[in-house]
Amino acid sequence: MPPMCQYSVEMKDGVANDWHYLHYVNRAIGGAGFIIIEMTNVEPDGRITDFDLGLWSDEQIPALARIVEACHQYGAKVGIQIAHAGRKAQDAVLPVSSSEVPFDENSKTPRALSTEEVKGMVEKFRTAVQRAIKAGVDAIEIHGAHGYLIHQFHSPLTNKREDEYGKDLTLFGREVLQAAKSEMPANMPLIMRISAQEYVDGGYGIKESIEMAKDYKQAGVDIFHISSGGEGHIGSGGKPGSQGGYQVPLARDIKNALDVPVIAVGRLEDPILANSVIGNEDADLVAIGRGMLRNPFWALEAATILNKETHIPTQYLRGF
Repeated sequence: MPPMCQYSVEMKDGVANDWHYLHYVNRAIGGAGFIIIEMTNVEPDGRITDFDLGLWSDEQIPALARIVEACHQYGAKVGIQIAHAGRKAQDAVLPVSSSEVPFDENSKTPRALSTEEVKGMVEKFRTAVQRAIKAGVDAIEIHGAHGYLIHQFHSPLTNKREDEYGKDLTLFGREVLQAAKSEMPANMPLIMRISAQEYVDGGYGIKESIEMAKDYKQAGVDIFHISSGGEGHIGSGGKPGSQGGYQVPLARDIKNALDVPVIAVGRLEDPILANSVIGNEDADLVAIGRGMLRNPFWALEAATILNKETHIPTQYLRGF
C-alpha cells in the first residue's frame, strides 16, 4: 500500500487519530504485506494542508506507534514517508522552495531557502526519521517525487539557485538520505520515491532520472519507488497515458539500469496485471493505491483470484 494522504488530522497538530488507526489497520487485516504511511512532514509549514501528519515533535510519536504495533499484529510490515511539500504547501503563509518559482498561476510565490536554511532542513528530516524509528517502523521512505521539496531541488525547472545546491541538483536529496541513513538500523531499508519523468515542456525524462537515481543510490537508497509527474500543470507532449501499468516501463528501466529493487505504482489494481509485473520481473513490489482505498481487503481478493496462499482472518473465512 503506497502512501496516500488522508487529510484527516483534526486539531492541525499533525497527530494521527482514530481515522488513521482504522484506515491502516484495516489494510493490514485485509492482507497488505507492506503498508507505507502517508506523507508525514518535517515541519508544520511543510505540509500540503494543515490537516496532514507530522513528525516534527516527540508528541506525535505515540499515535503512530499505536498504528504500527497494530499493523504488526495482523502481519503487515510498515514504512512511513517523510517529506516536505515546499512550494506546494497550500496552507503555509509563505511557502519555501529551492527558488522563487510558484507552482502555478494560482499559487503563492515561495521564498527561496538560504544555504544555511537548506542545511537546517536536512536536520529536520534527520530528526523526523529518528522519531519514525522510535515509533517502530520497518522502513523509511523519503519523498523525492510529485513536485515536493526534494523534487524542487533536483529539477532544473524549479532550481535556479547559484549556491552549492544549485550547482549540484541532487546534493540536497543526497544529504537528506545520508542523514536518514545515519539514524536507521543497518538492516532497515531506505526507500526513495521519485518522479522518473516530468510531463512538462523542458522537464527531465527517464535518462536524466536514471543518472539522478545513481546519485541517490550511492547516498544510501536500497529501493526506489517509481512514480512520475507532479511538478506543474503545464501541458506537454509528454503527457502521461491512463492505461493500466503506465508507469511500469519507468520502474523497469531504473531497475535494469541500476540493478536495484523497485516498487511499481500506478493503475495496477487489476490483480492479474499486478501479478504479471512481478512475474515478468519488471519490478520487485507493486503498490496498489486507489484500489486499496476502494477495498481494504484488496490483497485477500487478489490472492483468491490468483489462487495464492494467504492468511485470511478466521472471522472472515466464510466470505472466501
